[in-house]
Amino acid sequence: MNFQPLGKRVLVKRVEEATTTMSGIIIPDNAQEKPSRGEVVAVSKEVTELVNGNQVLFGKYAGNEVSFEGTKYMVLEVDDIFGIIGK
Repeated sequence: MNFQPLGKRVLVKRVEEATTTMSGIIIPDNAQEKPSRGEVVAVSKEVTELVNGNQVLFGKYAGNEVSFEGTKYMVLEVDDIFGIIGK
């Protein structure tokens, strides 16, 4: 995939959450919330705080969902990202 975000934006691939509870109960798709964490896969030249591979948390309703080659991504403004996980 060849995508270069513009402005202060990043391209993030969502990290899917577990579909079962710890006790083994399967959560149906319509009851699952969209995960608010993901992995940075592309960064604009204006963004210095993030690099490819960072795991980040972002707002539930932030960004715009896009699809490339059958994979869904989120285009997020840097201000919509709450922080980096595990840094």
